[in-house]
Amino acid sequence: MTPTEYEYLRKFLKDNSGLDLSADKQYLIESRLLPLARKAGLSGIAELVQKLQAGSRALITDVVEAMTTNETFFFRDKVPFDHFRDHIMPEVIKARAGKRSVRIWCAAGSTGQEPYSLAMCLKEMSAALTGWRVEIIATDLSQEVLEKAKAGVYSQFEVQRGLPIQMLVKHFKQIGETWQINPELRAMVQHRQLNLLHDFAQLGTFDVIFCRNVLIYFDQGTKINIFNRLARQIEPDGFLVLGAAETVVGLTDTFRPIAERRGLYRPNDPRAAAAKPVLAAVAPRMAAMAGR
Repeated sequence: MTPTEYEYLRKFLKDNSGLDLSADKQYLIESRLLPLARKAGLSGIAELVQKLQAGSRALITDVVEAMTTNETFFFRDKVPFDHFRDHIMPEVIKARAGKRSVRIWCAAGSTGQEPYSLAMCLKEMSAALTGWRVEIIATDLSQEVLEKAKAGVYSQFEVQRGLPIQMLVKHFKQIGETWQINPELRAMVQHRQLNLLHDFAQLGTFDVIFCRNVLIYFDQGTKINIFNRLARQIEPDGFLVLGAAETVVGLTDTFRPIAERRGLYRPNDPRAAAAKPVLAAVAPRMAAMAGR
């Protein structure tokens, strides 16, 4: 791969997925895109770049999906789910007692372990939510991982990563060497394809937004842009949950951290977010990756 080809791919990935690669990640691109090029019948990276420059829509989607990380597992990092069960939902249940409705968004929901972990938490508190309308919206850039999430079928290795055995027995059915989450929990989660670089106002507003372990791959300007737009999609008394290595501090005043609760944030005055200028669009809209 020539330096020119690498720079093209760096800019292409940043524009179309937000992924901000440093100048020394040629090995990463080659390890992920060479197999893709061969599968597509191309001679190598050079021909792949030529096809991208020619605007091959299917290849554009394949390249973005090959380069985005989909590492996830059930109850990942545990702490956010403790916050959800012990702090977030008790406050939401109290605040929404009048309308008896709660909306939750898992941005970058990947293959479904995070939204299904939340669904399991909600099932455990079903007595307090009797008669409530509960919505979990899980979005991801990759259609491939969304299809896996919709099926809810996981290997033995996947269910052993973070999932308590009692929840496996209670909420899954074994099918051969795999496990499928039961239909009742699958029905609690709606899966939609969405690129966070694009407009997501059509999703509506949420009481809780999980946006974990995705913004770490973006540059500062893109992070600020997304935080400011998230602030417009969250209720004034809602909750934002970020990954352990992510923060709003020093980037935006649209959210404030909750003391002694790592990764948990509340929105500030939404009028401040509305007045905040949004950075210019960082990527052209592409039909193959636009939210549905």
